[in-house]
Formats: sequence, C-alpha cells, structure tokens
Amino acid sequence: MSVCDVAVIGAGPYGLSAAAHLRTIRGLDVHVFGDPMSFWSGNMPVGMFLRSNWTATQIACPNGDLTLEAFQADRQQSFGLPVPIEQFIQYGLWYQCRAVPDLDRRYIARVEHSANGFKLTTQDGETFNSRRVVVAGGIGSFARRPIEFRELPPELATHTSEHADFADFLGKEVLVVGSGQSGLESAALLHEAGAQVQVIGRSRQIHWLQGWASTTLHHRLGKGVRRLLYAPTDVGPAGLSQLLARPHLVRRLPRSLQDKLRKRAVRPAGARWLVDRLRDVPIALGCEVVSAVAAGDRIRVTLTDGRKLTVDHILLGTGFKIDISKYDFVAPSLMERISRVNGFPLLNDGMETSVPGLHILGAPGVYSFGPLLQFVSGTHFASRSLLRSVLSERKSA
Repeated sequence: MSVCDVAVIGAGPYGLSAAAHLRTIRGLDVHVFGDPMSFWSGNMPVGMFLRSNWTATQIACPNGDLTLEAFQADRQQSFGLPVPIEQFIQYGLWYQCRAVPDLDRRYIARVEHSANGFKLTTQDGETFNSRRVVVAGGIGSFARRPIEFRELPPELATHTSEHADFADFLGKEVLVVGSGQSGLESAALLHEAGAQVQVIGRSRQIHWLQGWASTTLHHRLGKGVRRLLYAPTDVGPAGLSQLLARPHLVRRLPRSLQDKLRKRAVRPAGARWLVDRLRDVPIALGCEVVSAVAAGDRIRVTLTDGRKLTVDHILLGTGFKIDISKYDFVAPSLMERISRVNGFPLLNDGMETSVPGLHILGAPGVYSFGPLLQFVSGTHFASRSLLRSVLSERKSA
C-alpha cells in the first residue's frame, strides 16, 4: 500500500489551489487525484461566460504567478470580460501543468477511516494510505432536481449542469425552468443553437446584475469608492461584498443573520449582457410547473398560470442543494462521523470536519464560512486556511 501525507481528491480550482499551497511545505508528500477541470469541461456548455470579474476568476496560487495575465502571456492569447468558459478551462489546465504536473488522473472510488489516517481506493483497485485527506469534490453531485420532475426520464428532463453543448437541441421545443444565471444563459445558448425556447421562473422579476445603481458605483464614482464598497472577490452587493470577503468574520455572526446574508448575496440573478440575447425568448415570471408528465417522446406540462404546454424537453436551471452524503466515494461509516447540518459539514478554521484530518473545500463550506466558498474567488481563503492548519499541526507535532 502506498503512503502519503496528504491526499487531495479533486482537480478543479479548489483541488489544484489546495495542492499548490500544500506543496510549499518542505517535505510534505501530497498526492492529487482527479481529472483536471472535468466538471467545467464536461458539465458547462460551449459558449458560456463566467459572470465574475477579473480578479475573482483567478485560481489562488501561493506565489501569485499563475494568473490569468500570465496565462495570456504564455499562450499569446487575448481575452477580456466576461471570460469565456473555454478560456477558463484552458487556464485551469495550464495551472495544473505548472502546479501539479504529477497529477494522478484516476478517480477515488472509496475513502475509509484507518488506524493511521485514511485508506483510499482508486477506481482500478490500487490502495493508498494517507494521514490527511482534502476533499475538493465540486458540486456535480448536488444538482437540484425538484420533485415534480423526478419521474421524468433523462432524455426528457435534464439539469443545466448535464450539458457541454446544446447543438443537439436544434429545432426542439425546450422549456427552461429557472430565472437565475444558469437558466437564462442556457436559454440564450439554446436559442442561438436553433431551439424553440421559453423560460419560466418563480420570481416575479429578473434581478439583472450591473443595473443603473451598480454601474454608477462601479464606473462613475471612482476607483476609491469602488474599492471601498466592493471586494475583489466579487460576491455580494455594495458594502456587503466586503463582509462576505472575510469568512472568518461571517462565521462569528448569529446563524439567522448568516442565513439572511447568504440568501441576499446569491439570490438568482442574470448578467446584464444576457438581456439582448434573450430579447426573442418568451419569459414568464411568477410561474411554476404544477405537473410534468411524459407523453411518448414529449412532455405535457401544466403551469400555475393555467397554461398547458407540450414540449420536447425540460431543462432545469434549478441550482444545487449541498448534501455531502451524495459524495458516494466516502464510506458510509466515515460519513456518519462527519457532523452535518442540512447536508453541510461543520468545518473548523482549517476547513477540517469533525473527523480529524478530513478537510472539505468548496461549496460545502458555505454553511460554516458564507457564500464566498461557492465561487472560484473562494480558493484564496480556503487554500490559505488549509495551509495554516497543516503548518500549525506540523509545528506542534
């Protein structure tokens, strides 16, 4: 059985950033598993753009040298905001080649507790023993599928995170459920791919980002005011952005206030640059699906406004619901030992669970640290917190 000090599971932004930071510790043996940027390349559609600003789209690195600017210079490419998904994926792969060139691309099939830490089994049966495990498993396991759609087969109803390309929907009638960024951008891409699209959303209005007030604050009141009101992490509205950029402060607030801040910061919203692209797409707000029933190779849908539709496909822009029990690679006996609230793990300041040596990064950390952990910009906080925790334990050993 191979042995290492730290095993990192996942090779997306959080896993790669964590590995890069941990490898600054002299003598620490870090083994990283996963297919690099696989969720981004396999579950996000071609033509998509990242909604975050430039600084918030950077994957944290310990020396500040693996930036988007460095990537552009190295590849002799030029792109601006919004950042195309294809460019971000290439940036992530470029980052991986430099920070984790020895990446083990196998998936981990099982993580179990062992006498000396943790036993990991790869998809092909090889076993590793690690004193510490860092789970950066992403959000692919957490796609939210409301109960009224669960009986529909996958050929009739899918989640927005299940598509890397909408070309197959040419000429199809598609109902998009959800008026947040994923639903609205998917609707725009479907329309541009030749599908007949309509959107419904529970909200009575679409919250467009960078409206008049935001534009004024960002561009007309000067850099000083902008820096005062908006943190580089780009999560949350003016003023609140600065608080959410400091997760150690957020976690000390009363739970009821934390929950309110999280809802306010990440409420469904669409990027302003989608407005023109959706001009010819019907959008019905304040509307929900009452029932959706398969009718041969189509779906009969009844809406709360009384309309009845028959469509070829339903695309769910219904977001994600965190529940780490859906990480099927974690052994049930180990999962039972992780303290959780509504599917979220309770993490300490080092992103460590109630199981010593087991850390979880990314969106599952939202309950403990706030919404920053849902975004790429959260890699800075998560990786540094993890690094401090490991360094502290080594010094006290």
